[in-house]
Order: sequence, then C-alpha cells, then structure tokens
Amino acid sequence: MEQKNEFLGTDPIGKLLVKLAVPTVTAQLINMLYNIVDRIYIGHIPGDGALALTGVGICMPLIMIVAAFAALVSSGGAPRASIFMGQKDIKAAEKTLGNCFGLQIIVSIVLTAVLLYWNEDFLMAFGASENTIGFALSYMNIYAVGTIFVQLTLGMNAFITAQGFAKTGMLSVVIGAVCNIVLDPIFIFVFGMGVRGAALATVLSQMVSCIWVLSFLFGKKTILRIRLSNTLLQPSVFLPCLALGSATFIMQASESVISVCFNSSLLKYGGDIAVGAMTILTSVMQFAMLPLQGLGQGAQPITSYNFGAHNSARVKQTFWLLLRASLTYSVILWACIMLFPQVFAGMFTADAALLEFTKSALRIYAASMFLFGIQIACQMTFTALGKAASSIIVAITRKFILLLPLIYIMPHLLPDNPTRSVYMAEPIADAIAVTFTAILFFFQFRKAIASISDRTADKTTT
Repeated sequence: MEQKNEFLGTDPIGKLLVKLAVPTVTAQLINMLYNIVDRIYIGHIPGDGALALTGVGICMPLIMIVAAFAALVSSGGAPRASIFMGQKDIKAAEKTLGNCFGLQIIVSIVLTAVLLYWNEDFLMAFGASENTIGFALSYMNIYAVGTIFVQLTLGMNAFITAQGFAKTGMLSVVIGAVCNIVLDPIFIFVFGMGVRGAALATVLSQMVSCIWVLSFLFGKKTILRIRLSNTLLQPSVFLPCLALGSATFIMQASESVISVCFNSSLLKYGGDIAVGAMTILTSVMQFAMLPLQGLGQGAQPITSYNFGAHNSARVKQTFWLLLRASLTYSVILWACIMLFPQVFAGMFTADAALLEFTKSALRIYAASMFLFGIQIACQMTFTALGKAASSIIVAITRKFILLLPLIYIMPHLLPDNPTRSVYMAEPIADAIAVTFTAILFFFQFRKAIASISDRTADKTTT
C-alpha cells in the first residue's frame, strides 16, 4: 500500500504537476460549466430571462455557503491526509478521511434543515426584490434538498485528488457536469419547469457524482479507504482538519457575505439591472478562480507529501512552477476580458440593456484579475504546508478588512457614479491584498523550508 503513492516524492516535478494539474484544472473548468450552465440557460428563458437570472444570482450566497462548509472539512482534511501519507502513516491518513466523512454527513443534515426553514428570510436579506423573490425561492427550495450530495461530492473528491488519483477526481466532476448540461435544457425548456428545472437538474447531477465518489472511496482501487470504524468522530482527529480548512472556509464563505453586500448596495444605487450584472460578473470571475484553484489542487499532493517527507528542494520547486503557471493563466484571461468583455457578458444574457450595462462594469470589476495567479498560488501553498494561521490571515485581509468596507466607502468617495464606484471596490481590494499576501508568504515560506531542512539535518547527525 505504501508503494502506491511514492511517485509523489520521486517523479520529476514538472511531469507530476502536469499529470496532477491537468485533470484537476479540467475538473474545475467542467465544474465551472456546472456552476454557470444554469445561469446561461436561465438567462435565455424567453420573456423573463433577465429577472430569472437575477433571482438565481441572489441564491448564490447560499450556494457558496454550502460549498464553503464542504471546503471547511475537506480542504483541511485532504492536505493532512497527504502529509500523513508522506510520513508513511496510512492508518492516521485513513482515520482523517473517515472522520471527515462522518463530519460532512452531520453538517449536511444541519444545513438542509436551516436552508429549508429560513430560505425566504435569507433571500430577502440578500437583495431579492418583489420582482425576483419568486424565481429565487423556486430555485433554492429544490437545491436545498440536494445539499448532502453537494457536500459529499465536493468534500470527498478532495481526498481522491490528495492521493494522486487526479483523473478519477476529474471524472467525478465530469460525470455530474455532463448530466447537468444534458438535463438542464430538458427540464427548463422541454418540460417548461424554468428555474425549478435548473435546480432539479443540478440536484440529480450531484447525486450521480456523489455515488461515483463514494463507490471509489469505499472500493479496492483507492489507497485510503473509508472504513466505518473511522467515522466515529474524534476531536483530536477532526479539529486540526477544521483549523486548517478554516482559511478556505473563510475565503469561500466571505464570498457569500461579499455577494450579499454587493447585491444590497447595487440594488440601492442601480436597481435590478445592477444586481443582474453582478450575477454575470461573479460568473465570469469563476473563469479565473476555478482553474487557478485546479492548478493549486494539482500541486497540493506534491507539496504536502514532500513537506511530510522533509524534501525541501521539491517543495520549493513545486511552488515556483505553480506560481509561473498560475500567473501566466491569470494574465492571459485578464487580457481577453479587457479586450472582449461583450463576449463574456453575451454568454449569459441576450437582453440588450443588461448586456450593455455589464460590458462596462466587467472591465472595472476585473481590472486586477491579472494578479490572481500570485494570490492563489501563495494561498494554496499555505494550505498545502499546513499553515492554517497564515491562510486565515490572508483570507480575512482580502475580504473583510479590505473589500467589505470599500463596497460602502467607494460610493461616498466617488459619488458622481455610485454604481460604478461599488464595482471599483473589487480591483482596489485585490491589488492591496496580493501585495500583502506576497510579503507574508515570502517570510512564512522561508520559515517552513528552514524547519524541514533543520529536521533533515538533525536526522543525518543522529
């Protein structure tokens, strides 16, 4: 069993990153389709497409919260499992997997109950108007029932990738995405179910993915297997996972909070059309964030395994390769958006007024996107090294210390066009946050490398 994952410590880094990152990036690109295909179809519903798109966009904070809770458990548990594998401690790695599985089931049950009971209250607080609340409720009431499938698919798939089974992890996403792309037009247009059809297609697709993921982790091909004896929760096992995963949770949950703040502020200054544009802007932003996260997820098993094995040279080589690849992608995508904003906006709506409004807003909102490669490479490496405190600091700084206040400050600083000022909060916060992250990472990464180099030297002398 121990021999299966040794390639993480021996194969050339470039070859490994391609082997692991291509499937994870592909999975994230497909996952991006998974996330935005509903909005593409909904935005083109005859007559009510623009309002329906806005209504579903208001559901996004709740959907982000569901995904954030999956990340809370998995993004901490998966790197810890990889580190244990690097230390040749398969028993501890499997206990981590089992505890995370049991915890996600409990979290799923609680989230489902909360969403079903307080759906309407949340949606009205998140920026729904009388024109859009009906569409939002129609989508969210069905989506809430499938919470457990979303939780287990997103959460447990991270443990598949963490073992080096990147292609299997990719297939987990591909299966669900293909189902969703096929079922969406059938339920929305053929059966005439509208936004309810989009939600039903998503839930059924996630259920198929969930079955695939669990059948692998309970099967014989996996290195780490879910064993019922390991699902009994032990604080000494799952609390360190939650501590490490809290950075990713804060990052994703803060997206939900920020989305609410954007929607409420934009509704005040620009009305439903400004909120509808925000739905498109956040969808386009996924073109940057999800592939970059896929690159980071591909590098994570290499970094974590070699950190656990005290191989500082391979840890450094992995980071610099990840940084170059991430920065190249973010710069190219930024250039495309700046040059052709109408192409990206036109994917989501045929409404002339919304399209024209979104084109100019997109250039403002994505102005600092070329820097995302630095932010994500550093943040994902923090997590891969088990540096929970640094990851949390970075996540809090970008969203809560910088972006959240700027959403409300900018309209007062530039009152001539308050709607545009709200959109400007994003690039200003991103530019400052990337600078802070890079400085913090420089010192923390050197400290982490020194710590494993010292341990290696101690072993050599003894």
